[in-house]
Amino acid sequence: MRHTGESPPSVSERVLDVLDAFSSERPALSLSELSRRTGIPLSSTHRIVAGLVRRGALERDGASRYRVGLWVWEVASLSSHGMGLRESSMPFLEDLYEATHQNVQLAVLDVPDVVYLERISGRGAVNVVSRAGGRLPAHATGVGLVLLAHAPAEVQEDMLAGPLKRYTDRTISSSSQLRRVLADVRRDGFAISDGQIELPALSVAAPVQGPGDHVVAAISVVVPSTGTDPRTLVPAVRAAARGISRALGAPSATRMSREAFRETSTEWKERGGAEAGNAG
Repeated sequence: MRHTGESPPSVSERVLDVLDAFSSERPALSLSELSRRTGIPLSSTHRIVAGLVRRGALERDGASRYRVGLWVWEVASLSSHGMGLRESSMPFLEDLYEATHQNVQLAVLDVPDVVYLERISGRGAVNVVSRAGGRLPAHATGVGLVLLAHAPAEVQEDMLAGPLKRYTDRTISSSSQLRRVLADVRRDGFAISDGQIELPALSVAAPVQGPGDHVVAAISVVVPSTGTDPRTLVPAVRAAARGISRALGAPSATRMSREAFRETSTEWKERGGAEAGNAG
């Protein structure tokens, strides 16, 4: 439950609480589980859920458990973050995937997490926990480090002041380390995150700029951490990010067409990057 007011939650807040009860770990919930997770009385939960089912926001399966319905996805796709950004990004994400045949991702910042708008993955790609519509902590992901590095100072300070959850022995877990890494990302123009969420996976990420040259998103490619020199991936990832930025109207984005991006990707392949990226 995200509401914090002292007064009782409104009907709309209760509806949102019901939808917020679902997660990737709990995609299906019974009526009693929804009541328990939201703190809403069972009778009220039943009434809210029935209304959501009628609108297609929830679906009931044969075991009397509920799942998020397609109507919610339809509404979410209209998000200003999602629709235009994803459509502009897809051609470049697809090219980056063809160059690597690994996981290619597009994400935006929603502190303290990143939200993934798209992920393209091949059969032989390294296993990752991210998914389209899912969240991961910003401090432990390549796209998150890029987005934090270009976030307003107050956003950065809030992150630096809060606890940084450790997932592996490589996860950034101190504010001083995070501050250094963010400074490096701003200087270099890209981020490399090696084994922060899962040890076998390494990501290379770069910023996407929109009108006004503000960083509005980040893209990354995730490859096996063994057998890969991440520096060989940087030109292709940055070229794809630059192409998306140009498509979004970023003034500073140089004229880089998809053909120029493919040339960068081909050069990366010829250096052996594709073979290394598919190792492991």
